[in-house]
Amino acid sequence: MKRGRITFLIIPQGQRTVREVKISTVLIRGVICLFIAALAATAYLANEYVENRKNLALIAELEEANQAQGESLRVLLRKVDCFEKRIAQLNDFDRKIRIMSNLDVPEEDEEGLFGVGGSVPDEETPESRISSMERELIDEIQHDIDQLLEETSERERSFRELVEYLEKQQSILACTPSIWPVVGWVTSEFGYRKSPFTGRREFHNGIDVAARHGKEIVAPADGIVSKAGSNRYIGNYVWIDHGDGIVTIYGHLRDQIMEAEQTVKRGDVIGHVGNSGRSTGPHLHYSVMVDGDYVNPRRYLF
Repeated sequence: MKRGRITFLIIPQGQRTVREVKISTVLIRGVICLFIAALAATAYLANEYVENRKNLALIAELEEANQAQGESLRVLLRKVDCFEKRIAQLNDFDRKIRIMSNLDVPEEDEEGLFGVGGSVPDEETPESRISSMERELIDEIQHDIDQLLEETSERERSFRELVEYLEKQQSILACTPSIWPVVGWVTSEFGYRKSPFTGRREFHNGIDVAARHGKEIVAPADGIVSKAGSNRYIGNYVWIDHGDGIVTIYGHLRDQIMEAEQTVKRGDVIGHVGNSGRSTGPHLHYSVMVDGDYVNPRRYLF
């Protein structure tokens, strides 16, 4: 099969010699194919270059975002560590308060919460920041935060229990007649004695405190006046109910300034030293009853 040829005539200007150039059609087709291939390759490379530039910009953004995320993780770790230290201090404080209050001390968790494992490395590659190590670190931080929240709830419950106990103790202390109702000289103790009127042996159900006539008598604890009146034996008197079966009695008062159902606080004036009833001189007869039985007031006095 005869190959075709294309003849080109080259006629130089000003010359009579005509040059003839014959080119095979196969060569022409090859050149055209090469040109088209080169054009396609150039277009492909140009597109890849543009895509690579876009990818590089995206990678740079991802690296910046990952760097910011890594810094956020470091800050979070520091906060978790600080939170754990505060919880440890609260646990220690709770334990000390319970020991001082004679309350049960909960057993310490052997596992404990202290020790958030792992940290974000100072130098990281993009691959390491996107690797499973970072995800595991985030999961570990989340686990530690959950534990801290549980421990916080437990401390809150424990502190509520302590507050309730201390409030109850404060209420008990406030209602315990622990101070002297009047300052003076004890002229007669609680128990059996020789009567100053009959000379016979008798039981004295309180203590007598001699003091200046008209001296103020104060309530030794919070309570409610349950009785206020007068009789031939202890003269003007006041009974104060402090709750929990504790009642205090004050006799031989100069005047009647309290009324039944009146609320009193520790230190409130409830009367004045007098000489009413069967008495040999100005003094306060002070008695304490517990569940209906007379007890020695010195058990409560400091």
